[in-house]
Amino acid sequence: MFASFFPSPKKFLWSAIAWFFVSLGLWYGLFDGMAEQFSLMRESLPEEEGVRPPFLNPDKVWLYQYIVGVTALFCVFWFFMERNRWYWWAVCGSALILLVTYFQVQLGVYINNWYGDFYDLIQLALSEPGVSNITLEDFYSRLLTLVYILVPNIMILVLFHYFTQHYVFRWRTAMNSYYMDHWNKLRNIEGAAQRVQEDTMRFASIVEGLGSAVISSIMTLIAFLPLLWTLSKQVTELPLVGAVNGSLVFIALLSAAFGTVLLAAVGYRLPGLEFNNQKVEAAYRKELVYGEDNAERASPPSVEELFGYVRNNYFKLYFNYLYFNVFRYAYLQGANFIPLIALGPTFVAAGITLGTYQQINNAFSKVENSFQFLVNSWTTIIELMSIHKRLIAFESRIDNSDESLPGSEPSYGT
Repeated sequence: MFASFFPSPKKFLWSAIAWFFVSLGLWYGLFDGMAEQFSLMRESLPEEEGVRPPFLNPDKVWLYQYIVGVTALFCVFWFFMERNRWYWWAVCGSALILLVTYFQVQLGVYINNWYGDFYDLIQLALSEPGVSNITLEDFYSRLLTLVYILVPNIMILVLFHYFTQHYVFRWRTAMNSYYMDHWNKLRNIEGAAQRVQEDTMRFASIVEGLGSAVISSIMTLIAFLPLLWTLSKQVTELPLVGAVNGSLVFIALLSAAFGTVLLAAVGYRLPGLEFNNQKVEAAYRKELVYGEDNAERASPPSVEELFGYVRNNYFKLYFNYLYFNVFRYAYLQGANFIPLIALGPTFVAAGITLGTYQQINNAFSKVENSFQFLVNSWTTIIELMSIHKRLIAFESRIDNSDESLPGSEPSYGT
C-alpha cells in the first residue's frame, strides 16, 4: 500500500516529522524577526494601509518564504536520499498538498478577522441610523476586499482538486503495478480482482483525504487556538463555573473529547462488520462471475445461500449503524448550541459586540471541528480500516505462498 508509492515509508514519515520540529525550532530560535532583511514584500506605504490583507504583510510573507523553503529542502533531501519511480508525486506532490492546506488555513484566519470588522460595521449602522456616518460606499468596499481574495482562491481550489485527483490515481497505479507483479501468488485469494481493481483506488483516495484533513486540523489548531484564547478574554463568565482563563478553548476540547470517546465506544463493532461485508460480497460476486461461463455454477441453491450471507451481514450492519447514528447525530446537533450556552452570561451583560461574537463563533467552530476530527471522520475511518485489513491480508501472501494465509478463504461469521 505505502511501499509501492513512497520511498521507505517509515523513514519518510519519521523524517518528515523530525524535519517539522527542526524547522519549527530554527524559525523561533533564529529566523523569526528577519522579515526586514529577507521578506519579498516591502513595508506598506501610508496610502496603502487597508489595501493589503493582513496575511500579505512583510512578516507573513517572510514566514511563507521560510515554509516554502524548508519544504523544498525536504524534497531535495529525498531526491538524493532515495528517489523512486513515483518521487515527484509521492514526495513533491505530498509537499504541495501540505503547502496548499497551510495557506487555506491562513486564509481562514484572515476571513475570521474580516467577519469581526464587517459585523461591527453592520452593528454600528443599525444601532445609530443616520448618525454613524456609514455610507453605502463603505459597506461595499468592505465586501470587495473579501471578493478580491475569494475569487482567486476559487481558482486555486479548482486546480488543487484537479491535482489531488491525479495524485490519488498515481498512487492507485503504483499499488496496481505492485500487486500485478505478484499476481501469481495473489490470484487465488478470495476477492483478489476486487482488491486490485477497487480497494486500491478507495484506499488511496481515503488516505489522501484523511491525511489532508488531519494536517488541516493540526494547522487550524495552531492558527486558531491563540486567537480563541485571546477572544476568551471577552467572555465575562461561564454558566455554573464563572470566569475561566481560556474558557472557550477548554470547552471546545472537552466537547470534542466527549464526542470522540462516545462514538468510539458505540461504534467499535463497525470496522469488523464492514470487513466481513466485503468478504461475503466478494464470494457472492465471484460465484456469479463463474456462472457466466459455466452452467454448473451460480445455481439457485448456491446463489441463495451466498446471498443469504450478504443479507445477514447487511442487516447486522444496518442495526449497528442505527444506534451509532442516534448517538452521532444527537452529539453533533447538541454541539451546535454549546457556544450559545457558554456565551449566555456575556450576552446578558452586553459584554461583546456583534462582530466579536462572529469572530468567537467562527474561531470556536474551527477549533472544535479540528478537535472533532475523529467524530466527523469516524464512518470514513471505519471504511478505511476495513479496506486496510483486506489489503494487509492480501499482501501477506506476497512473501509467503502458504494457501492457508488470511484472505485465502471467505469467512461469513461476525
